Amino acid sequence: MTYCLGMLLEQGLVLMADTRTNAGVDNFSTFRKLHKLAEGPDRQIYAASAGNLSLSQSAIGLLEESEIENEQGHRIGEAPTMFRAAQLVGEAVAKVGATIGEALAREHIDNSLELLVGGYVGNEPLKLYLVYTIGNFIECTPEVSFLQIGETKYGRPILDRALTHTTSLPEAVKIGFLSFDSTMESNLGVAHPIDVLVLPADRTKQPVNRRIEEDDDYFREITRGWGKMLNEAVAKLPEPPWLASADL
Repeated sequence: MTYCLGMLLEQGLVLMADTRTNAGVDNFSTFRKLHKLAEGPDRQIYAASAGNLSLSQSAIGLLEESEIENEQGHRIGEAPTMFRAAQLVGEAVAKVGATIGEALAREHIDNSLELLVGGYVGNEPLKLYLVYTIGNFIECTPEVSFLQIGETKYGRPILDRALTHTTSLPEAVKIGFLSFDSTMESNLGVAHPIDVLVLPADRTKQPVNRRIEEDDDYFREITRGWGKMLNEAVAKLPEPPWLASADL
């Protein structure tokens, strides 16, 4: 299991991905799941992956080979739009699904694969897409300014309550960390390190990449502070009036 989060805001794009993979309760490993697909004067394109590790590595490998072999029409480095970039990622996902994925299914092994694909091409605004197992995809919109893949349920409530399209990048990083903290508290299959990308909408500013280790001081400060504030808030809420006569 894994957890990846993408937040598309007025000020920029934030991608986060944990690095834990497991093949059983006693076999945990660390692999990078946040990948740079293309970088150049006119583009920054990234992807975060969740699902079967062999499928995700194969799909990313296909995209990298297309770049190396200069396959015309199939290079993300030459995609004219982010929509076309998402199509190329979807084609790679569909291709590995039709070969390796079908073989895994015959052995009753999980063959799911999803990717968050985000960035920009040329002068178009930042975009964020969710590519599904069969290669189809959807686009993130301002009405719901985030997309999730992997173990999504535990980290969603804070996003629904606190994140909007106008949330600042620093605030979004805080909210994202709290979303990951909630997920890690409830599922041991999601864990540090957490890879973070912050891509500003202002093209004069450089992307920020950071790996958050388990002993990261800032992550500990805000997650412990959040837990303390939650307990204090619960204590201040009124007690159920219908229990007052129950002598509890």
